[in-house]
Amino acid sequence: MTTFQEKEFTALTVEELYAILALRADVFVVEQNCVYPDVDGKDPLALHIIGSIESDIVAYARVFAQGITYSKYASIGRIVTSSSHRGKNIGHSLVAFAIEQCINKYPGQSIKISAQAHLEKFYNKHGFIATGEAYLEDGIPHIGMVLEV
Repeated sequence: MTTFQEKEFTALTVEELYAILALRADVFVVEQNCVYPDVDGKDPLALHIIGSIESDIVAYARVFAQGITYSKYASIGRIVTSSSHRGKNIGHSLVAFAIEQCINKYPGQSIKISAQAHLEKFYNKHGFIATGEAYLEDGIPHIGMVLEV
């Protein structure tokens, strides 16, 4: 069973941070063959959402208050599930937990994400609605999506 928790940057252990960065690199850089600056300076400002099975981090997202990523929205980003744990609804549980944390921590702030375009229907299931046209981000088609709260 996957357990989820939220942690501020300063509460992360060195081992947790290493596992998070490794997971993000494995999926976003290696699996998706995308060279981009993952370590972007925003991690210290994020609320980190960690999904674990026993002691292994298998899913992750980061949450931001309005004004950090988007001027008018709170946001969720770096949403990732390890390739070995996909197809088990962990991604849906991760997104639901991240939304809950975002709403609790930043009440009244609608949430915006930059979703990979092929995952639009996945995020629709959580109430996100596409805004605007698809665009390329780091060479991958993305679409802005908003969850009004």
